[in-house]
Amino acid sequence: MLLLVIYGVKCEPVEELTIDLPENVSGRAVEFVTVRKGEMLSMEPKGERMIIKFNIPSRGIIGLRNQLLTATAGEAIMTHRFIEYQPYKGEIPGRINGSLICMENGKAIPYSINKLQERGKFFVDPNEDVYEGQVVGENSRGDDMVVNITKTKQLTNFRSAGADDKTRIVPAIKFTLEEALEYIQKDEYVEVTPKSIRLRKIYLNENDRKRFKID
Repeated sequence: MLLLVIYGVKCEPVEELTIDLPENVSGRAVEFVTVRKGEMLSMEPKGERMIIKFNIPSRGIIGLRNQLLTATAGEAIMTHRFIEYQPYKGEIPGRINGSLICMENGKAIPYSINKLQERGKFFVDPNEDVYEGQVVGENSRGDDMVVNITKTKQLTNFRSAGADDKTRIVPAIKFTLEEALEYIQKDEYVEVTPKSIRLRKIYLNENDRKRFKID
């Protein structure tokens, strides 16, 4: 997001957003956009559909298309164009859940992921390469948690009946680039490579994160 200070006032780019969608879900569209600091300009019926126009900060558009397509079963049509810079509209609410952060470099072990599934949702698959400071999941609580998903199961010289639990791992959540950009917190980056999209903390080391905490 590009912010400018104009005559001592912090300003941001604002765009005109037009959404063409079924009338019965127009209320949800208005709700989605207003949460993102959008201001409705007009609402016009067109048969069984509704054409709604807004002014919205450019940063509010990130992730909005996917949200609208999900809510309308793919029927929403969204277009937008830059208008001008306007005074900063304020913070847009982000996610309230914290992150699950990888403790060390290695491979994600199915046993460890399975044991930690009650802590939250994971973004990595079993046996996927991971590294220290990588955001590997979403915590079910509001704070960040450092986890060790590279830990293997300790082997013993004997087995008791029923000692080995069947591993049932929920499929990993995979982000598009737009979804990842919307999802990250202030202290996180999106890492894009030819083969993958990953999330990571700005400071990979836990001690550095505590030392240079970003509010």
